[in-house]
Amino acid sequence: MTARKSGTFFDSYLFQKYIIIVILSYFSAILSEEQQRMEIQQIKQRFGIIGTYSGLERAIDIARQVAPTDLSVLISGESGTGKEVFPQIIHHLSGRKHGPYIAVNCGAIPDGTIDSELFGHEKGAFTGATDMRKGYFEVVDGGTIFLDEVAELPPSTQVRLLRVLETGEFIRVGSSRVLKTDVRVVAATNIDINQAIRKGKFREDLFYRLNTVPIQVPSLKERGNDILLLFRKFAADFSERYRMPAIRLSEESKQILLNYEWPGNIRQLKNVTEQLSIIEQEREVTSAALQHYLPDYQSTRLPALIGSGALSEERFNTEREILYKVLFDMKNDMNDLKKLVLQILEKGAVSGEIEEEHQGLIRKLYSTVDDLPESEESLMPSRVHQPRKARDEEDITDTEEIVEESLSLEDKEIELIIKALERHSGKRKYAAQDLGISERTLYRKIKEYNIE
Repeated sequence: MTARKSGTFFDSYLFQKYIIIVILSYFSAILSEEQQRMEIQQIKQRFGIIGTYSGLERAIDIARQVAPTDLSVLISGESGTGKEVFPQIIHHLSGRKHGPYIAVNCGAIPDGTIDSELFGHEKGAFTGATDMRKGYFEVVDGGTIFLDEVAELPPSTQVRLLRVLETGEFIRVGSSRVLKTDVRVVAATNIDINQAIRKGKFREDLFYRLNTVPIQVPSLKERGNDILLLFRKFAADFSERYRMPAIRLSEESKQILLNYEWPGNIRQLKNVTEQLSIIEQEREVTSAALQHYLPDYQSTRLPALIGSGALSEERFNTEREILYKVLFDMKNDMNDLKKLVLQILEKGAVSGEIEEEHQGLIRKLYSTVDDLPESEESLMPSRVHQPRKARDEEDITDTEEIVEESLSLEDKEIELIIKALERHSGKRKYAAQDLGISERTLYRKIKEYNIE
């Protein structure tokens, strides 16, 4: 009896201990999650970030977690989404916060000077290099460098940047001495890097070095009610700046803001808010007034054709392929016509066998003849190809000239262009439409072939 009671007491004690551990773990998780929320909120307040969208808070949380490390970070997102804030978060929450920080817009620096700007140059390295100059990677040693629009870097600079990321070494332009630097690189881009890699415009190995930790910044249209929060913030700021009452939105206007695509993201929203604050006399913005500032607004979102803005070179290639196809078809028809004429010359008449063999060609050749009655359409080939009773040598010579007609693609192209211009009295616009090519392509071909 005593042993059983002792065992029961022991089992009860273990169960209670287990319950206590579970409860403590639960409250610890709640406290940890609450602490995480508080840290994200503090970051928002410190860097002036407005919004509660989960994707935005996820991006902030990743930046907060990666900040204490020295890992490279690649920030992706559309232009105008506020990507430039995240490198500052990473720098100020890292151990390098007392070191230098510099932001470089790679797309704003010419290709010829980008290497000098980033890595420096020696005196006399190129024309105008009157003195030695340190580059950004040398100046920011021990700090953080933010490379905005990193996909715009030329291939040669991408190789230099890859070496810095891998070994921390670089060479000034015009020098042979290897220098060392300790710099953390945070990069940003607003284009699809994978597509740039496929086109050969960006190095794949550099992408993997930069993309150690990816951060995706959501576009404004994804953030829902954050749009209204940002609008109120901008309206209050402009009200204080211009010393006038803050504008506010009607219910219909709010729906318009939420339904709009915002191709310019936060930057566009800020500009629209500023225009409304200055121009509109009424402080409550109606839907009609708001639509004047959103000229491409559509109340319903219709499916859009992707990739409609093709390059002019691709359009030209397509037009050229179509023209070549037409010319090759003409060549095939000409060969068939040769065979038909030779058979007529040999047999002296259009037999039923010949007519049946070349029925498609005969129909194609005479489908545009309008001066014959419809009832005589079936007789057309016989009438047209009926041989003369008396043929002299001149007629045979003329037929031989037709058989030996030039089949050069260039000659056929010139002939088609001249015919189209003559048909439309020299008007290139209509001639180009008739040929199925653009007016610009027609103008170039007229100049190329020296057609008067």
